[in-house]
Amino acid sequence: MTSQSRRPTDKLTVDEFCADLRISRSTFYDWRKKGRAPRCIRIPNGALRIRRSDYENWLTDCEANV
Repeated sequence: MTSQSRRPTDKLTVDEFCADLRISRSTFYDWRKKGRAPRCIRIPNGALRIRRSDYENWLTDCEANV
């Protein structure tokens, strides 16, 4: 999916989130445990999704904290 075809309502998988930031899944889950990860949605099969809009807002907040 190209950046132009992404919508704020799109949802990322944990793997997509980790790949985008070049972090391990264990880092993601560590951040989540510490309350430092973006807000997630748990779907009925137990998997997590991250709204693209939440991800973008989270990145902006990270920039502000530098």
